[in-house]
Amino acid sequence: MANIPAELKYSTDHEWCRVEGEYAYIGITDFAQSELGDIVFVDIPTEGETLAAGDVFGTIEAVKTVSDAFTPVSGEVVEVNPAIDADPALVNKDPYGEGWMVKVLMSDATEVESLMSAEEYAAMIEK
Repeated sequence: MANIPAELKYSTDHEWCRVEGEYAYIGITDFAQSELGDIVFVDIPTEGETLAAGDVFGTIEAVKTVSDAFTPVSGEVVEVNPAIDADPALVNKDPYGEGWMVKVLMSDATEVESLMSAEEYAAMIEK
């Protein structure tokens, strides 16, 4: 059973979103990192860019595959987690904590309401 924290919101692309004021911290879910396997590189070139919900903000390279990472909310990427640059395996070890990927200044906080709850996300990945 995947770890799915109740306080977060989830996208159909397996990203999570934690809202703190006008900011959203975004990363990939425990389910997504387990499906990818050992993550060896995270490439996020979008710092300073304004993205729409659903846009690609970076790529995640695992031993066997490369996967795009999508932003679940619109806004400006104001910070990329420097810790995952030094240690991409943090995404595997702690996807909801030290393994967060980007901090976004949201342009429309109501978009969060369209994301899935933990229960809805759990039902989706169990199919």
